[in-house]
Amino acid sequence: MADRRGERQGAVRDALAKADLDALLISSLPNIRYLTGFSGSNALLVITARHSALLTDVRYATQVWDEVGASASVRIERSSLWDGLWAQLNGVTGVDRVGFESAHLVHQDFARLLEQGARWSWRPTADIVERLRMVKDAGELARINRAVVIAERALHATLPQLRVGLSETAVAGILEQQLRDAGSEAFPFPTIVASGPRTALPHARAGQRLLATGDFVLIDFGAVADGYCSDITRTVVLGKATAEQRDVYDIVREANARASGALRVGMAGMAADAVARDYIDAHGFGEAFGHSLGHGIGLEVHEAPRLARTVEAPLAAGTVVTIEPGIYRAGWGGVRIEDDVLVSSAGPRVLTGFPRDLHELS
Repeated sequence: MADRRGERQGAVRDALAKADLDALLISSLPNIRYLTGFSGSNALLVITARHSALLTDVRYATQVWDEVGASASVRIERSSLWDGLWAQLNGVTGVDRVGFESAHLVHQDFARLLEQGARWSWRPTADIVERLRMVKDAGELARINRAVVIAERALHATLPQLRVGLSETAVAGILEQQLRDAGSEAFPFPTIVASGPRTALPHARAGQRLLATGDFVLIDFGAVADGYCSDITRTVVLGKATAEQRDVYDIVREANARASGALRVGMAGMAADAVARDYIDAHGFGEAFGHSLGHGIGLEVHEAPRLARTVEAPLAAGTVVTIEPGIYRAGWGGVRIEDDVLVSSAGPRVLTGFPRDLHELS
């Protein structure tokens, strides 16, 4: 772990040199965890050409040493982390131009930089750490795989418990209990459970609607293992599927399979999106697939890269992305099937193994 953190911080230093910066202030907690291992909820990290310093508060006085080790020096602040930041920067010679993460620093804290930190020249940066995080190493892949296994175990245990008259929120509760029992340390996003016509809402919140015979039930959820996420969606039918339900489901399943199988290193995000989108469009449902095909997963459930119609950036080896085509018809319902897929030089590897056949639950 320590060696990888050193390499990651070295890559940040290389980026700073190219950007003509003396230091980088990192306020994104996932980025801090990636670079140091620290998983607390309050921290700042400063990386200069020769030194890394992590600032946190007294709540983490024990945890921080266990997690960070020798990857950075640690300052435990009893008041404001920002006061500690000024002291830290004052203690390092040759630091004038300091970058900050423009996507993560809120305006109130930006004002602190301009007022209390006025002696330094502050420069916005974008995606310095996020670009590194896109490519997963073997340890990260193992954690994502573990999160996938946990999620699938939970779903296997949940589906037999679905029955007519159960509310969507009750289903979410059952699933979340099973996730905890299987070892998930958190939920990467609020569990989505939608039934009947509400499955036409791609990001429906679980509500009080009661499951009824013949309903589509769409379940979108994930698990977290040692900080790393999985993200899976399956759509099932409560009872026997109609011919129309099966037809729509089969289109989505084939779009998922085609896109997952087509992923290649160097492929543009828009090209991957087009594989699924063109198939759905050819079957007359192009307007019913409104969102993008997928996104990266890792320490966050939504991170780079994106697979979308406007994304030209190529996929790198070691990237893990979701493939989640869907068809949504207002008043009728919808289907989404989502898998987690590794992009590698040997071709794509689908990490999720949960069956994609249409489950008809009695």
